[in-house]
Amino acid sequence: MKDLPDSGKLAFGFEEHRAALVGHCYRMLGSIAEADDAVQETLVRAWRAMDRFEGRASPRTWLYSIATRVCLDALAKSGRRARPMELGPAYSIDGPLTPLPADSWLEPIPDALAVPSDADPAERLALRQSIRLAFLAALQHLPPKQRAVLLLAEVLGWPATEIAETLETSVASVNSALQRARATVADLGLKDTDLQSPQSDAQAALLSRYVDAFERYDMAAFTALLHEEVILSMPPLALWLQGHESIRGWFLGRGAVCRGSRFVPTTACGSPAFGQYHDDGSGGPLPPWSLIVLELSGGRIAAMTHFLDAKTLFPRFGLPMELPR
Repeated sequence: MKDLPDSGKLAFGFEEHRAALVGHCYRMLGSIAEADDAVQETLVRAWRAMDRFEGRASPRTWLYSIATRVCLDALAKSGRRARPMELGPAYSIDGPLTPLPADSWLEPIPDALAVPSDADPAERLALRQSIRLAFLAALQHLPPKQRAVLLLAEVLGWPATEIAETLETSVASVNSALQRARATVADLGLKDTDLQSPQSDAQAALLSRYVDAFERYDMAAFTALLHEEVILSMPPLALWLQGHESIRGWFLGRGAVCRGSRFVPTTACGSPAFGQYHDDGSGGPLPPWSLIVLELSGGRIAAMTHFLDAKTLFPRFGLPMELPR
């Protein structure tokens, strides 16, 4: 990975914009690892072009422009990332446990890495919404330039003239791309999810009941917290399940390995999340098992994504690699 000279960081205050840039690149690419690489390339390009910065836009806006072009270059070489439920119908609980390559899937990101700490509360709420897994999955259906136009217009609030300059195209082309992108996202029929403060009493109570039910492995109490059309997925496995009966059957059958789990709270993709630790029967500390990202709707749990690559994800989220028994 290329290094930006320290003098450049200090002279232009590049580092204060890192979270904003990571969030933007993550929305474009759907991968935290690729977003980190894109931001590093953005800062290198910005350092090399500093003598051409004319100050007509803010430093952050200028960096966003560079980052957008870096992401478009990256997308020209990569495929679409997805969630398991986009690849085929729901499985039965005895369906095949087929893993797909890591670059097939959307990756989760810690909120703190994607949402600038200097954003005001309303902006923070909107930015958290823009890194939701469902929204990211919808973005993956857009051609790269439409994706960029939608994000620059809808998330960052840029005028069409500024987007056109960044993408080296016409205002008419930008407006056309924005219209098509909005139509595609609307056609996907995204369900509304609860966008509450992580500290809201209602959300805190729901999450407390979820953790209590799962750690006691009380599947009746657990199922009572789930939306009727709840979805369980487990990247990198292609298998996904829907509905109370299937999910309860999974956790009482092949998924019973989760019995005795312990949870540590975190946040990911603008949603409540937990590091799940698994009792492997060794009698020692509990090893990491999955990063669980929850999506809430109507005061219930609408989706549970268990990202199974714990060895990669837990360090990114600052989660310990073992938990005392």
